[in-house]
Amino acid sequence: MRSEQITKGVEKAPHRSLLNALGMSAEEMKRPKIGIVNSFNEVVPGHMNLDKIVDAVKMGVAMAGGVPMEFPAIAVCDGLAMGHAGMKYSLVTRELIADSTEAMVTAHAFDGLVMVPNCDKNVPGLLMAAARLNIPTIFVSGGPMLAGKVKGKKTSLSSVFEAVGAHTAGNMSLEDLECYENQACPTCGSCAGMFTANSMNCLTEVLGMGLKGNGTIPAVYSARIQLAKMAGMQIMALVEAGLKPRHIMTKAAFNNALTVDMALGCSTNTMLHLPAIAHEAGVPLDLEQANAISAVTPNLCHLAPAGDAYMEDLEEAGGIYAVMNELDKLGLIEKDVLTCTRKTVGENIAGHTNRNPDIIRPVEHPFSKTGGIAVLKGNLAPDTCVVKAAAVAPEMMQHTGPARVFDSEEEAATAIAGGSIVAGDVVVIRYEGPKGGPGMREMLSPTAVIAGMGLGSQVALITDGRFSGATRGASIGHVSPEAAVGGPIALVEEGDLIAIDIPARSIQLKVDDATLAQRREAWQPREPKIKGGVLGRYAHLVTSGNRGAVLEIPKSEK
Repeated sequence: MRSEQITKGVEKAPHRSLLNALGMSAEEMKRPKIGIVNSFNEVVPGHMNLDKIVDAVKMGVAMAGGVPMEFPAIAVCDGLAMGHAGMKYSLVTRELIADSTEAMVTAHAFDGLVMVPNCDKNVPGLLMAAARLNIPTIFVSGGPMLAGKVKGKKTSLSSVFEAVGAHTAGNMSLEDLECYENQACPTCGSCAGMFTANSMNCLTEVLGMGLKGNGTIPAVYSARIQLAKMAGMQIMALVEAGLKPRHIMTKAAFNNALTVDMALGCSTNTMLHLPAIAHEAGVPLDLEQANAISAVTPNLCHLAPAGDAYMEDLEEAGGIYAVMNELDKLGLIEKDVLTCTRKTVGENIAGHTNRNPDIIRPVEHPFSKTGGIAVLKGNLAPDTCVVKAAAVAPEMMQHTGPARVFDSEEEAATAIAGGSIVAGDVVVIRYEGPKGGPGMREMLSPTAVIAGMGLGSQVALITDGRFSGATRGASIGHVSPEAAVGGPIALVEEGDLIAIDIPARSIQLKVDDATLAQRREAWQPREPKIKGGVLGRYAHLVTSGNRGAVLEIPKSEK
Protein backbone atom coordinates (compact mmCIF):
# COMPACT_ATOMS: atom_id res chain seq x y z
CA MET A 1 0.00 0.00 0.00
CA ARG A 2 1.16 3.53 -0.75
CA SER A 3 0.15 4.59 2.75
CA GLU A 4 2.81 2.30 4.23
CA GLN A 5 5.19 5.16 3.38
CA ILE A 6 3.81 6.83 6.50
CA THR A 7 2.72 3.86 8.62
CA LYS A 8 5.17 0.95 8.37
CA GLY A 9 8.54 0.48 10.03
CA VAL A 10 10.40 1.78 13.06
CA GLU A 11 11.50 4.89 11.20
CA LYS A 12 7.85 5.88 10.68
CA ALA A 13 7.20 6.25 14.41
CA PRO A 14 6.97 10.07 14.08
CA HIS A 15 4.41 9.69 11.31
CA ARG A 16 2.35 7.27 13.38
CA SER A 17 2.55 9.71 16.25
CA LEU A 18 0.84 12.32 14.11
CA LEU A 19 -1.80 9.82 13.07
CA ASN A 20 -2.34 9.07 16.77
CA ALA A 21 -3.01 12.78 17.17
CA LEU A 22 -5.82 12.40 14.63
CA GLY A 23 -7.36 9.71 16.81
CA MET A 24 -6.44 6.92 14.41
CA SER A 25 -6.27 3.47 16.01
CA ALA A 26 -3.49 0.96 15.48
CA GLU A 27 -5.93 -1.20 13.50
CA GLU A 28 -6.83 1.71 11.21
CA MET A 29 -3.17 2.37 10.51
CA LYS A 30 -2.96 -1.06 8.88
CA ARG A 31 -5.89 -0.40 6.54
CA PRO A 32 -5.92 1.41 3.18
CA LYS A 33 -6.16 5.20 3.52
CA ILE A 34 -8.79 6.68 1.20
CA GLY A 35 -8.66 10.41 0.46
CA ILE A 36 -12.13 11.95 0.19
CA VAL A 37 -11.83 15.13 -1.87
CA ASN A 38 -14.79 17.26 -0.78
CA SER A 39 -15.77 20.30 -2.85
CA PHE A 40 -18.27 21.42 -0.19
CA ASN A 41 -18.68 25.08 0.60
CA GLU A 42 -21.48 27.40 1.70
CA VAL A 43 -21.25 29.57 -1.43
CA VAL A 44 -22.19 27.27 -4.32
CA PRO A 45 -25.80 25.95 -4.37
CA GLY A 46 -24.58 22.85 -6.17
CA HIS A 47 -22.30 22.07 -3.25
CA MET A 48 -24.42 22.75 -0.20
CA ASN A 49 -25.39 19.06 0.06
CA LEU A 50 -21.89 17.65 -0.36
CA ASP A 51 -21.37 17.28 3.39
CA LYS A 52 -24.19 14.69 3.36
CA ILE A 53 -22.70 12.97 0.31
CA VAL A 54 -19.27 12.80 1.95
CA ASP A 55 -20.70 11.37 5.18
CA ALA A 56 -22.27 8.59 3.08
CA VAL A 57 -19.01 8.00 1.19
CA LYS A 58 -17.12 7.70 4.49
CA MET A 59 -19.65 5.18 5.72
CA GLY A 60 -19.19 3.13 2.56
CA VAL A 61 -15.39 3.22 2.82
CA ALA A 62 -15.50 2.18 6.47
CA MET A 63 -18.01 -0.62 5.79
CA ALA A 64 -15.63 -2.01 3.16
CA GLY A 65 -12.61 -1.89 5.48
CA GLY A 66 -10.92 1.39 4.55
CA VAL A 67 -10.03 4.54 6.47
CA PRO A 68 -11.64 7.67 4.98
CA MET A 69 -9.68 10.91 5.32
CA GLU A 70 -11.40 14.05 4.04
CA PHE A 71 -9.80 17.17 2.60
CA PRO A 72 -11.24 20.09 0.60
CA ALA A 73 -11.22 21.41 -2.94
CA ILE A 74 -12.27 24.95 -3.81
CA ALA A 75 -15.27 25.77 -6.00
CA VAL A 76 -16.53 28.84 -7.85
CA CYS A 77 -20.22 29.21 -8.69
CA ASP A 78 -20.25 30.27 -12.33
CA GLY A 79 -23.72 31.77 -11.97
CA LEU A 80 -22.63 34.04 -9.11
CA ALA A 81 -19.38 34.90 -10.93
CA MET A 82 -21.17 35.68 -14.20
CA GLY A 83 -21.07 39.15 -15.70
CA HIS A 84 -18.28 40.67 -13.61
CA ALA A 85 -14.55 40.28 -12.95
CA GLY A 86 -15.16 37.15 -10.87
CA MET A 87 -15.73 35.10 -14.03
CA LYS A 88 -12.08 35.58 -14.96
CA TYR A 89 -11.27 33.20 -12.11
CA SER A 90 -13.65 30.37 -12.99
CA LEU A 91 -11.63 28.40 -15.54
CA VAL A 92 -8.46 29.19 -13.62
CA THR A 93 -9.80 27.18 -10.67
CA ARG A 94 -9.76 24.02 -12.78
CA GLU A 95 -5.96 24.08 -12.68
CA LEU A 96 -5.86 25.13 -9.03
CA ILE A 97 -8.12 22.22 -8.10
CA ALA A 98 -5.98 19.72 -10.03
CA ASP A 99 -2.73 21.11 -8.62
CA SER A 100 -3.87 21.31 -4.98
CA THR A 101 -5.32 17.80 -5.13
CA GLU A 102 -2.05 16.49 -6.54
CA ALA A 103 -0.19 18.17 -3.68
CA MET A 104 -2.46 16.79 -0.96
CA VAL A 105 -2.53 13.25 -2.33
CA THR A 106 1.20 12.97 -2.94
CA ALA A 107 2.12 14.57 0.38
CA HIS A 108 -0.05 12.17 2.37
CA ALA A 109 0.39 8.92 0.39
CA PHE A 110 -3.25 7.87 -0.02
CA ASP A 111 -4.06 4.43 -1.37
CA GLY A 112 -7.22 5.51 -3.19
CA LEU A 113 -9.44 8.51 -3.77
CA VAL A 114 -13.13 9.34 -3.84
CA MET A 115 -13.72 12.62 -5.64
CA VAL A 116 -16.88 14.50 -4.60
CA PRO A 117 -17.40 17.44 -6.99
CA ASN A 118 -20.49 18.93 -8.56
CA CYS A 119 -20.09 22.17 -10.45
CA ASP A 120 -18.40 23.39 -13.58
CA LYS A 121 -14.64 23.34 -12.88
CA ASN A 122 -14.53 20.90 -9.98
CA VAL A 123 -15.48 17.93 -12.12
CA PRO A 124 -12.85 18.40 -14.85
CA GLY A 125 -10.28 19.66 -12.34
CA LEU A 126 -10.62 16.50 -10.27
CA LEU A 127 -10.69 14.29 -13.37
CA MET A 128 -7.42 15.92 -14.42
CA ALA A 129 -5.98 15.23 -10.98
CA ALA A 130 -7.16 11.62 -11.12
CA ALA A 131 -5.47 11.07 -14.48
CA ARG A 132 -2.30 12.81 -13.31
CA LEU A 133 -1.99 10.95 -10.00
CA ASN A 134 -3.15 7.59 -11.42
CA ILE A 135 -4.09 5.86 -8.18
CA PRO A 136 -7.43 4.03 -7.79
CA THR A 137 -10.16 6.68 -7.92
CA ILE A 138 -13.93 6.90 -8.17
CA PHE A 139 -16.26 9.89 -8.52
CA VAL A 140 -19.64 10.63 -6.96
CA SER A 141 -21.16 14.02 -7.70
CA GLY A 142 -23.65 16.00 -5.65
CA GLY A 143 -26.29 15.63 -8.36
CA PRO A 144 -28.48 18.02 -10.35
CA MET A 145 -31.00 20.51 -9.02
CA LEU A 146 -34.68 19.84 -9.59
CA ALA A 147 -36.24 22.13 -12.18
CA GLY A 148 -38.18 25.13 -10.92
CA LYS A 149 -41.71 25.95 -11.99
CA VAL A 150 -43.10 29.28 -13.16
CA LYS A 151 -46.79 29.38 -14.04
CA GLY A 152 -46.85 25.58 -14.21
CA LYS A 153 -43.91 25.31 -16.62
CA LYS A 154 -40.55 23.80 -15.71
CA THR A 155 -37.66 26.22 -15.74
CA SER A 156 -34.09 26.79 -14.52
CA LEU A 157 -31.40 29.43 -14.00
CA SER A 158 -30.94 30.12 -17.73
CA SER A 159 -34.57 31.29 -17.88
CA VAL A 160 -33.83 33.95 -15.27
CA PHE A 161 -31.00 35.38 -17.37
CA GLU A 162 -33.30 35.41 -20.40
CA ALA A 163 -36.08 36.98 -18.34
CA VAL A 164 -33.75 39.90 -17.63
CA GLY A 165 -33.42 40.41 -21.39
CA ALA A 166 -37.18 40.22 -21.86
CA HIS A 167 -37.72 42.78 -19.11
CA THR A 168 -35.03 45.05 -20.56
CA ALA A 169 -36.80 44.92 -23.94
CA GLY A 170 -40.12 45.76 -22.29
CA ASN A 171 -41.56 42.30 -22.99
CA MET A 172 -41.89 41.16 -19.36
CA SER A 173 -43.20 42.83 -16.24
CA LEU A 174 -41.06 43.23 -13.14
CA GLU A 175 -43.53 41.01 -11.28
CA ASP A 176 -43.02 38.17 -13.78
CA LEU A 177 -39.25 38.62 -13.63
CA GLU A 178 -39.46 38.28 -9.85
CA CYS A 179 -41.40 35.03 -10.27
CA TYR A 180 -38.48 33.59 -12.25
CA GLU A 181 -36.02 34.95 -9.70
CA ASN A 182 -37.83 33.31 -6.80
CA GLN A 183 -38.90 30.01 -8.36
CA ALA A 184 -36.29 28.95 -10.94
CA CYS A 185 -33.78 27.39 -8.52
CA PRO A 186 -35.84 25.49 -5.90
CA THR A 187 -33.30 23.03 -4.45
CA CYS A 188 -29.61 22.41 -3.96
CA GLY A 189 -27.71 20.78 -6.82
CA SER A 190 -26.04 21.70 -10.09
CA CYS A 191 -28.37 23.85 -12.23
CA ALA A 192 -31.13 21.70 -13.70
CA GLY A 193 -30.42 21.73 -17.46
CA MET A 194 -27.72 20.11 -19.59
CA PHE A 195 -25.34 22.89 -18.64
CA THR A 196 -21.60 22.41 -18.00
CA ALA A 197 -21.75 20.82 -14.54
CA ASN A 198 -24.33 18.23 -15.50
CA SER A 199 -22.61 17.64 -18.84
CA MET A 200 -19.35 16.81 -17.10
CA ASN A 201 -21.01 14.68 -14.41
CA CYS A 202 -22.72 12.67 -17.15
CA LEU A 203 -19.48 12.30 -19.11
CA THR A 204 -17.72 11.15 -15.93
CA GLU A 205 -20.19 8.26 -15.95
CA VAL A 206 -19.48 7.61 -19.64
CA LEU A 207 -15.71 7.69 -19.08
CA GLY A 208 -16.19 4.94 -16.52
CA MET A 209 -15.11 6.99 -13.52
CA GLY A 210 -18.53 7.16 -11.81
CA LEU A 211 -21.28 4.67 -11.05
CA LYS A 212 -24.66 4.56 -12.80
CA GLY A 213 -26.68 7.67 -11.95
CA ASN A 214 -23.66 9.83 -11.15
CA GLY A 215 -24.80 12.42 -13.68
CA THR A 216 -28.56 12.25 -13.38
CA ILE A 217 -29.89 11.28 -9.91
CA PRO A 218 -31.22 14.56 -8.46
CA ALA A 219 -29.32 16.03 -5.53
CA VAL A 220 -32.29 15.80 -3.16
CA TYR A 221 -33.13 12.13 -3.86
CA SER A 222 -32.24 9.54 -1.24
CA ALA A 223 -30.83 7.47 -4.11
CA ARG A 224 -27.98 9.99 -4.23
CA ILE A 225 -26.98 9.06 -0.66
CA GLN A 226 -27.17 5.38 -1.57
CA LEU A 227 -24.96 6.04 -4.60
CA ALA A 228 -22.39 7.74 -2.36
CA LYS A 229 -22.29 4.72 -0.04
CA MET A 230 -21.80 2.43 -3.03
CA ALA A 231 -18.97 4.63 -4.31
CA GLY A 232 -17.30 4.46 -0.90
CA MET A 233 -17.48 0.68 -0.93
CA GLN A 234 -16.42 0.41 -4.57
CA ILE A 235 -13.19 2.35 -4.08
CA MET A 236 -12.01 -0.46 -1.82
CA ALA A 237 -12.60 -2.96 -4.63
CA LEU A 238 -10.61 -0.74 -7.00
CA VAL A 239 -7.73 -0.48 -4.52
CA GLU A 240 -7.70 -4.25 -4.06
CA ALA A 241 -7.71 -4.80 -7.84
CA GLY A 242 -5.18 -2.06 -8.53
CA LEU A 243 -7.51 -0.60 -11.17
CA LYS A 244 -6.32 2.94 -11.90
CA PRO A 245 -7.72 5.91 -13.86
CA ARG A 246 -5.41 5.38 -16.82
CA HIS A 247 -6.68 1.80 -17.11
CA ILE A 248 -10.16 3.30 -17.44
CA MET A 249 -9.68 6.64 -19.23
CA THR A 250 -8.30 5.21 -22.46
CA LYS A 251 -8.62 6.41 -26.04
CA ALA A 252 -11.73 4.26 -26.43
CA ALA A 253 -13.26 5.78 -23.28
CA PHE A 254 -12.75 9.30 -24.64
CA ASN A 255 -14.32 8.24 -27.93
CA ASN A 256 -17.35 7.06 -25.95
CA ALA A 257 -17.42 10.38 -24.10
CA LEU A 258 -17.39 12.37 -27.35
CA THR A 259 -20.09 10.12 -28.79
CA VAL A 260 -22.44 10.53 -25.83
CA ASP A 261 -21.58 14.24 -25.71
CA MET A 262 -22.96 14.53 -29.25
CA ALA A 263 -26.07 12.51 -28.43
CA LEU A 264 -26.87 14.52 -25.30
CA GLY A 265 -26.08 17.93 -26.77
CA CYS A 266 -23.79 18.83 -23.89
CA SER A 267 -22.22 22.18 -23.08
CA THR A 268 -19.56 23.50 -25.46
CA ASN A 269 -17.31 23.63 -22.38
CA THR A 270 -16.85 19.87 -22.76
CA MET A 271 -14.71 20.77 -25.77
CA LEU A 272 -12.34 22.51 -23.33
CA HIS A 273 -12.45 19.95 -20.56
CA LEU A 274 -12.24 16.62 -22.40
CA PRO A 275 -8.98 17.61 -24.18
CA ALA A 276 -7.54 18.82 -20.87
CA ILE A 277 -8.42 15.56 -19.09
CA ALA A 278 -7.12 13.52 -22.02
CA HIS A 279 -3.89 15.54 -21.92
CA GLU A 280 -3.35 14.51 -18.28
CA ALA A 281 -4.17 10.89 -19.15
CA GLY A 282 -1.61 10.88 -21.98
CA VAL A 283 -4.33 10.33 -24.58
CA PRO A 284 -4.14 12.36 -27.82
CA LEU A 285 -7.45 14.12 -28.46
CA ASP A 286 -7.79 16.52 -31.38
CA LEU A 287 -10.95 18.64 -31.46
CA GLU A 288 -11.52 17.77 -35.08
CA GLN A 289 -12.17 14.18 -33.95
CA ALA A 290 -15.40 15.60 -32.55
CA ASN A 291 -16.66 16.38 -36.05
CA ALA A 292 -15.88 12.88 -37.28
CA ILE A 293 -17.82 11.42 -34.36
CA SER A 294 -20.63 13.97 -34.75
CA ALA A 295 -21.04 13.02 -38.41
CA VAL A 296 -22.19 9.51 -37.44
CA THR A 297 -23.82 10.22 -34.05
CA PRO A 298 -27.47 11.26 -33.85
CA ASN A 299 -28.57 13.94 -31.38
CA LEU A 300 -31.07 12.13 -29.15
CA CYS A 301 -31.73 14.61 -26.33
CA HIS A 302 -32.91 18.21 -26.19
CA LEU A 303 -32.52 19.13 -22.55
CA ALA A 304 -32.54 22.77 -21.46
CA PRO A 305 -31.34 25.09 -22.90
CA ALA A 306 -31.98 23.24 -26.20
CA GLY A 307 -35.44 22.07 -25.13
CA ASP A 308 -37.96 21.88 -22.31
CA ALA A 309 -36.67 18.72 -20.58
CA TYR A 310 -34.45 18.70 -17.50
CA MET A 311 -32.04 16.36 -15.72
CA GLU A 312 -34.77 14.77 -13.61
CA ASP A 313 -36.53 13.82 -16.86
CA LEU A 314 -33.37 12.19 -18.20
CA GLU A 315 -32.99 10.19 -14.98
CA GLU A 316 -36.60 8.98 -15.20
CA ALA A 317 -36.07 8.02 -18.85
CA GLY A 318 -33.23 5.67 -17.94
CA GLY A 319 -30.26 7.99 -17.60
CA ILE A 320 -26.90 7.79 -19.31
CA TYR A 321 -26.89 4.00 -19.65
CA ALA A 322 -30.16 4.18 -21.60
CA VAL A 323 -28.62 6.78 -23.94
CA MET A 324 -25.59 4.56 -24.44
CA ASN A 325 -27.83 1.58 -25.14
CA GLU A 326 -29.63 3.53 -27.87
CA LEU A 327 -26.31 4.49 -29.44
CA ASP A 328 -25.15 0.89 -29.24
CA LYS A 329 -27.95 -0.04 -31.67
CA LEU A 330 -25.82 1.76 -34.28
CA GLY A 331 -22.58 0.20 -33.04
CA LEU A 332 -21.31 3.58 -31.82
CA ILE A 333 -20.27 2.55 -28.30
CA GLU A 334 -16.93 0.86 -27.62
CA LYS A 335 -18.15 -1.77 -25.15
CA ASP A 336 -14.89 -3.44 -24.12
CA VAL A 337 -13.69 -0.47 -22.05
CA LEU A 338 -13.11 -1.17 -18.34
CA THR A 339 -14.93 1.02 -15.82
CA CYS A 340 -14.93 1.72 -12.08
CA THR A 341 -17.53 -1.03 -11.66
CA ARG A 342 -14.71 -3.45 -12.59
CA LYS A 343 -16.95 -4.46 -15.46
CA THR A 344 -16.90 -3.33 -19.08
CA VAL A 345 -19.11 -0.65 -20.58
CA GLY A 346 -21.02 -3.38 -22.40
CA GLU A 347 -21.73 -5.25 -19.18
CA ASN A 348 -22.78 -2.02 -17.45
CA ILE A 349 -25.32 -0.87 -20.03
CA ALA A 350 -26.87 -4.25 -20.81
CA GLY A 351 -30.59 -4.24 -20.15
CA HIS A 352 -30.87 -0.50 -19.44
CA THR A 353 -33.60 0.45 -21.89
CA ASN A 354 -35.06 3.79 -22.89
CA ARG A 355 -38.15 4.40 -20.76
CA ASN A 356 -39.27 7.64 -22.43
CA PRO A 357 -38.74 8.13 -26.17
CA ASP A 358 -39.82 11.77 -25.87
CA ILE A 359 -36.80 12.50 -23.66
CA ILE A 360 -34.30 10.08 -25.22
CA ARG A 361 -35.23 9.83 -28.88
CA PRO A 362 -34.78 6.39 -30.47
CA VAL A 363 -31.91 6.32 -32.95
CA GLU A 364 -34.50 5.77 -35.70
CA HIS A 365 -36.11 9.12 -34.87
CA PRO A 366 -33.41 11.54 -33.59
CA PHE A 367 -33.63 15.30 -33.24
CA SER A 368 -30.92 15.37 -35.90
CA LYS A 369 -28.80 12.76 -37.63
CA THR A 370 -25.60 14.47 -36.52
CA GLY A 371 -24.32 15.42 -33.08
CA GLY A 372 -25.24 18.30 -30.82
CA ILE A 373 -21.85 20.04 -30.91
CA ALA A 374 -20.07 21.30 -34.02
CA VAL A 375 -16.42 22.31 -34.42
CA LEU A 376 -16.07 25.01 -37.09
CA LYS A 377 -12.98 26.09 -39.00
CA GLY A 378 -12.12 28.82 -41.48
CA ASN A 379 -10.06 31.94 -41.95
CA LEU A 380 -11.64 33.51 -38.85
CA ALA A 381 -10.78 30.46 -36.73
CA PRO A 382 -7.91 28.55 -38.39
CA ASP A 383 -7.45 26.38 -35.28
CA THR A 384 -11.21 25.80 -34.74
CA CYS A 385 -14.11 27.21 -32.75
CA VAL A 386 -17.12 25.51 -31.16
CA VAL A 387 -20.92 25.86 -31.20
CA LYS A 388 -23.74 23.93 -29.52
CA ALA A 389 -25.56 23.12 -32.76
CA ALA A 390 -28.42 21.41 -30.92
CA ALA A 391 -29.38 24.76 -29.37
CA VAL A 392 -29.24 26.80 -32.60
CA ALA A 393 -32.46 27.81 -34.35
CA PRO A 394 -32.78 26.23 -37.83
CA GLU A 395 -32.76 29.63 -39.53
CA MET A 396 -29.35 30.44 -37.95
CA MET A 397 -27.57 27.28 -39.04
CA GLN A 398 -26.38 29.30 -42.02
CA HIS A 399 -26.04 33.03 -41.57
CA THR A 400 -24.09 35.91 -43.07
CA GLY A 401 -24.12 39.30 -41.41
CA PRO A 402 -22.12 42.41 -40.54
CA ALA A 403 -19.66 42.25 -37.66
CA ARG A 404 -20.36 44.36 -34.58
CA VAL A 405 -16.98 44.38 -32.88
CA PHE A 406 -16.35 44.71 -29.13
CA ASP A 407 -13.09 44.33 -27.26
CA SER A 408 -14.66 43.14 -24.00
CA GLU A 409 -17.80 41.53 -22.64
CA GLU A 410 -18.70 44.79 -20.89
CA GLU A 411 -18.66 46.76 -24.14
CA ALA A 412 -20.87 44.19 -25.83
CA ALA A 413 -23.31 43.99 -22.92
CA THR A 414 -23.74 47.78 -22.91
CA ALA A 415 -24.47 47.82 -26.65
CA ILE A 416 -26.93 44.93 -26.43
CA ALA A 417 -28.81 46.39 -23.48
CA GLY A 418 -28.85 49.78 -25.23
CA GLY A 419 -30.65 48.34 -28.25
CA SER A 420 -27.90 48.97 -30.78
CA ILE A 421 -27.74 45.33 -31.91
CA VAL A 422 -30.29 44.53 -34.61
CA ALA A 423 -31.49 41.47 -36.49
CA GLY A 424 -28.82 40.05 -38.79
CA ASP A 425 -25.84 41.32 -36.81
CA VAL A 426 -22.86 39.14 -35.88
CA VAL A 427 -21.61 40.26 -32.47
CA VAL A 428 -17.84 39.71 -32.11
CA ILE A 429 -16.47 39.76 -28.54
CA ARG A 430 -12.69 39.46 -28.49
CA TYR A 431 -9.72 39.78 -26.12
CA GLU A 432 -11.65 37.48 -23.78
CA GLY A 433 -9.66 34.30 -24.53
CA PRO A 434 -7.51 32.32 -22.09
CA LYS A 435 -4.62 34.81 -22.33
CA GLY A 436 -6.52 37.91 -23.32
CA GLY A 437 -9.24 37.79 -20.68
CA PRO A 438 -7.33 36.50 -18.93
CA GLY A 439 -9.34 33.47 -17.88
CA MET A 440 -11.65 32.91 -20.88
CA ARG A 441 -14.84 34.16 -19.27
CA GLU A 442 -18.19 32.51 -19.84
CA MET A 443 -20.64 35.01 -21.27
CA LEU A 444 -24.18 33.96 -20.45
CA SER A 445 -25.44 37.49 -19.85
CA PRO A 446 -25.01 38.81 -23.43
CA THR A 447 -26.44 35.67 -25.02
CA ALA A 448 -29.34 35.46 -22.58
CA VAL A 449 -30.24 39.12 -23.02
CA ILE A 450 -30.26 38.68 -26.80
CA ALA A 451 -32.51 35.63 -26.43
CA GLY A 452 -34.76 37.45 -23.99
CA MET A 453 -35.08 40.38 -26.42
CA GLY A 454 -36.38 38.00 -29.06
CA LEU A 455 -33.24 38.14 -31.22
CA GLY A 456 -31.96 34.62 -30.50
CA SER A 457 -32.92 33.40 -33.97
CA GLN A 458 -31.63 36.52 -35.73
CA VAL A 459 -28.27 37.44 -34.17
CA ALA A 460 -25.03 35.43 -33.94
CA LEU A 461 -22.31 35.85 -31.31
CA ILE A 462 -18.65 34.93 -31.83
CA THR A 463 -15.92 35.09 -29.21
CA ASP A 464 -12.44 33.87 -28.32
CA GLY A 465 -13.89 33.50 -24.84
CA ARG A 466 -16.54 30.94 -24.09
CA PHE A 467 -20.25 30.61 -23.45
CA SER A 468 -22.12 29.07 -20.56
CA GLY A 469 -23.62 25.63 -20.91
CA ALA A 470 -26.90 27.47 -20.34
CA THR A 471 -26.43 29.50 -23.52
CA ARG A 472 -28.58 28.83 -26.57
CA GLY A 473 -28.56 30.29 -30.06
CA ALA A 474 -25.82 30.79 -32.65
CA SER A 475 -23.17 31.40 -29.98
CA ILE A 476 -19.76 30.40 -31.27
CA GLY A 477 -16.91 30.30 -28.76
CA HIS A 478 -13.30 29.20 -28.27
CA VAL A 479 -12.18 30.97 -31.47
CA SER A 480 -8.55 29.94 -31.87
CA PRO A 481 -6.04 31.49 -32.16
CA GLU A 482 -7.38 34.17 -29.82
CA ALA A 483 -7.09 37.91 -30.36
CA ALA A 484 -4.41 38.37 -27.69
CA VAL A 485 -1.91 36.33 -29.72
CA GLY A 486 -2.84 37.95 -33.02
CA GLY A 487 -5.46 35.50 -34.21
CA PRO A 488 -7.61 36.60 -37.16
CA ILE A 489 -10.43 37.60 -34.79
CA ALA A 490 -8.18 40.52 -33.78
CA LEU A 491 -8.28 41.79 -37.39
CA VAL A 492 -12.08 42.00 -37.75
CA GLU A 493 -13.44 45.51 -38.29
CA GLU A 494 -16.91 46.93 -37.79
CA GLY A 495 -19.16 46.03 -40.71
CA ASP A 496 -17.03 43.19 -42.11
CA LEU A 497 -19.23 40.37 -43.35
CA ILE A 498 -18.92 37.06 -41.51
CA ALA A 499 -20.37 33.87 -43.02
CA ILE A 500 -21.35 31.04 -40.67
CA ASP A 501 -22.26 27.61 -42.06
CA ILE A 502 -22.71 25.16 -39.20
CA PRO A 503 -23.67 22.12 -41.34
CA ALA A 504 -20.54 22.70 -43.44
CA ARG A 505 -18.49 23.33 -40.24
CA SER A 506 -17.28 26.61 -41.72
CA ILE A 507 -16.74 30.17 -40.45
CA GLN A 508 -15.35 32.76 -42.85
CA LEU A 509 -14.42 36.43 -42.59
CA LYS A 510 -15.38 37.87 -45.97
CA VAL A 511 -12.31 40.05 -46.34
CA ASP A 512 -9.68 39.48 -49.03
CA ASP A 513 -6.25 38.18 -48.12
CA ALA A 514 -4.44 41.36 -49.14
CA THR A 515 -6.57 43.49 -46.82
CA LEU A 516 -6.09 41.04 -43.97
CA ALA A 517 -2.34 41.12 -44.55
CA GLN A 518 -2.36 44.93 -44.28
CA ARG A 519 -4.35 44.76 -41.06
CA ARG A 520 -2.00 42.16 -39.64
CA GLU A 521 0.98 44.38 -40.41
CA ALA A 522 -0.66 47.21 -38.47
CA TRP A 523 -1.79 45.06 -35.52
CA GLN A 524 0.07 45.49 -32.23
CA PRO A 525 -0.08 43.16 -29.21
CA ARG A 526 -1.84 44.65 -26.22
CA GLU A 527 -0.45 45.04 -22.76
CA PRO A 528 -1.74 42.23 -20.51
CA LYS A 529 -4.84 43.33 -18.62
CA ILE A 530 -3.55 41.70 -15.44
CA LYS A 531 0.12 40.99 -14.70
CA GLY A 532 0.15 39.83 -11.08
CA GLY A 533 -1.40 37.12 -8.96
CA VAL A 534 -2.87 33.88 -10.17
CA LEU A 535 -4.40 35.48 -13.29
CA GLY A 536 -1.02 36.89 -14.32
CA ARG A 537 0.63 33.48 -13.99
CA TYR A 538 -2.28 31.83 -15.78
CA ALA A 539 -2.11 34.25 -18.73
CA HIS A 540 1.62 33.58 -19.05
CA LEU A 541 1.28 29.79 -19.10
CA VAL A 542 -2.10 29.02 -20.67
CA THR A 543 -2.43 27.54 -24.15
CA SER A 544 -5.15 28.08 -26.75
CA GLY A 545 -8.78 27.11 -26.29
CA ASN A 546 -8.56 24.46 -29.01
CA ARG A 547 -5.96 22.67 -26.87
CA GLY A 548 -8.18 22.72 -23.80
CA ALA A 549 -6.57 25.85 -22.31
CA VAL A 550 -4.07 23.67 -20.45
CA LEU A 551 -1.00 25.20 -18.84
CA GLU A 552 2.39 24.83 -20.47
CA ILE A 553 5.79 26.44 -20.04
CA PRO A 554 6.37 28.69 -23.10
CA LYS A 555 8.84 27.25 -25.61
CA SER A 556 11.11 30.27 -25.17
CA GLU A 557 11.61 29.31 -21.51
CA LYS A 558 12.16 25.57 -21.92
